[in-house]
Amino acid sequence: MTDFLLELRSEEIPARMQAKACKDLQSLFAAEMEKAGLPATGIETFATPRRLALIARELPGFTAAVSEETKGPRISAPEQALEGFLRKTGVSRADLEERDGVWFAVVNRPGRATADVIAEAIPAIVRAFPWPKSMRWGTASASSSSLRWVRPLQGIVALFGQNVVPFEIGGIASGAVTLGHRFHHPGEVSIGSAADYAEALRAAHVIVDPAERARIIEERATALAAASGLSVIPDPGLVAENAGLTEWPVPLLGFFDPAFLEVPREVIQLTLRTNQKYFVLNDAAGNLAPAFLCTANIDAADGGAQIVAGNGKVLAARLSDARFFWEQDLKIPLAEQAGNLGQIVFHEKLGTVADKVERVAKLAEWLATEGIVPGCDPALARKAAELCKADLVTGMVGEFPELQGVMGGYYARAEGLPDAVADAIRDHYKPVGQGDEVPTAPVTVAVSLADKLDSVCSFFAIEELPTGSKDPFALRRSALGIVALVQQNALRASVGEVVRQGWLGHRLDARLSPSDVARRGVAITVTDFLIDRLKVQQREAGVRHDLIDAVFALGGEDDLVRLLARVKALQGFVETDDGRNLIAGYKRAANILRKEGWDGAEVGQADQSPLSYVPEKEEAGLLAALASAEAAAASAVEAEEFESAMSALATLRAPIDAFFEAVIVNDADPAKRAARLGLLARIRGACHRVADFSRIEG
Repeated sequence: MTDFLLELRSEEIPARMQAKACKDLQSLFAAEMEKAGLPATGIETFATPRRLALIARELPGFTAAVSEETKGPRISAPEQALEGFLRKTGVSRADLEERDGVWFAVVNRPGRATADVIAEAIPAIVRAFPWPKSMRWGTASASSSSLRWVRPLQGIVALFGQNVVPFEIGGIASGAVTLGHRFHHPGEVSIGSAADYAEALRAAHVIVDPAERARIIEERATALAAASGLSVIPDPGLVAENAGLTEWPVPLLGFFDPAFLEVPREVIQLTLRTNQKYFVLNDAAGNLAPAFLCTANIDAADGGAQIVAGNGKVLAARLSDARFFWEQDLKIPLAEQAGNLGQIVFHEKLGTVADKVERVAKLAEWLATEGIVPGCDPALARKAAELCKADLVTGMVGEFPELQGVMGGYYARAEGLPDAVADAIRDHYKPVGQGDEVPTAPVTVAVSLADKLDSVCSFFAIEELPTGSKDPFALRRSALGIVALVQQNALRASVGEVVRQGWLGHRLDARLSPSDVARRGVAITVTDFLIDRLKVQQREAGVRHDLIDAVFALGGEDDLVRLLARVKALQGFVETDDGRNLIAGYKRAANILRKEGWDGAEVGQADQSPLSYVPEKEEAGLLAALASAEAAAASAVEAEEFESAMSALATLRAPIDAFFEAVIVNDADPAKRAARLGLLARIRGACHRVADFSRIEG
């Protein structure tokens, strides 16, 4: 068994592409080896900014010999059929075998050298490699068929054991020589085999394992910060990015002017992390420290002093720009900034951002006035909504779009607006995804809910609906945000009514024609969309799909809180003895009704006509039990105590069993048959006040 080493050396590979490239190289190589019948005990991949490498462990020296047998025509078949078979299999007539009047061609293929298989596989892998972006280069790039790679490919190492696997890709021949670190060891490095690859490059100041580079960055950064009484804000993504930017990582600590700390924390963090790829630090009190950690790619003779100084100058320029934006934006009140929103088109069919803001303000005020968001001041809700998008035209958000909302909150607080308004402006985009914080402050909830409802209603109004995997306006995310807000804050309202109010803003909008207004019943469609998103959320939360269907199949219910309460109660109840009894009793009654083809109305006790005959003992017992259970269940449902309602109905199991054992439902007397089927329909109807138990499996 022999190890195989492959290194593809190029100009700098973007850090964001390295992890996927490792996975792709491993899967493509494994597929080629599997196709050739060459299993490896393990495949490792490595990436640095300048190389992508693979080591396949314990490959056999040769593929196994193969005997291929192909069934041909019968001996009595026409000569033309036999000649066609011979051409297809590539054998002569003398090589055929006859069995039971049928010709067979048996071809024995000897094993191939693994090195030969690899020599064919690697060029195919390289040419088919799925880089997100790739390029052609040099004089050959004039041809569209020339080699493409993420950056110009410069060298290939291919060793099977200690022997070079010879092949050529785009004029680059494989060999056993690579290059070390660009500055510390720019010369050639000879590789003996896969066994000494990592150590040979380590001696040339290249650490090939990205996990090791990440560990070095984390450990050294933590130690440097601790030595100055600081702590690094954890950032695994930035660690991985710095590991992808360096072959010999050397973390360095620097400081910037504390005067810059007057700029909001988020701005400084974004400048350090996103623009400069620096780590952010806190002081002992948890406040932002005027310090940064950068990662050099060399072990400088002066300990990195010049590197830190240079990075500090670049950072100072960046922070100076940020402070300028901050100071200039503070000079203009948010209300004045909001006046410029009319210059930003929200959507060609939906007007400007100013139009959207007006719709959101009306809806937020209505949500507060109607008490749908308890404890929310309608005036504050309207004020916050009117200003929630104002920071979109500020200099800071123009430079850092990620800070929309956040900067608006800072500006609102700076000009003395109420904290509730500032918080609502800051947080009205939340939740922006699964796991994100869900607002609970009343004014914030009203504005956030209004903003998301308006987006969904607006795009449904112009028929820009999500389709399949396409959702260009993130309407599914908005819908899940609405569901989360309603669920987290237990907002009691008819979703249909709230959606109709959101749609009302467009009914009065001159940009939408009468046909737009009349089209499709948008409020109903949006309500169905929101309830569908609620179903998805519950399935992802681990709720059984049949229980979700059992509750949602009832229809006519669009209070999301009450729907979720039913689902939660049903989920816990079906696992109990009472739950199993209720389902068994329901299904026994429902099965009889189905077999008898009963399509009569499901009437309650108050609507039940008096019996025209004397009921049997068990029938009378079930009638009495059902009357009691119906009343108890109805009262519990009214109080939204759904588990109690189901427990009351579960008491019918024994009377139902006794009824079926002693009473003939399909009696010869039409009056008795109708009355007894009506009794079973009452049982089914009583259960349907809680959930459609026919949807429950088991």
